[in-house]
Amino acid sequence: MNNLSDDLLIESYTKAKEFHLSEDFIKLIEAEINRRSLEKELKQTS
Repeated sequence: MNNLSDDLLIESYTKAKEFHLSEDFIKLIEAEINRRSLEKELKQTS
């Protein structure tokens, strides 16, 4: 996940939720979003 830009990480999270992908996968993305302190950016896309 370190290779993903912040924007791509947020987009991946949005698409994973949209396509109802594995909850474990979504949680991994959420953990990385939290690690990068991107919660604010995530809320702006909602």
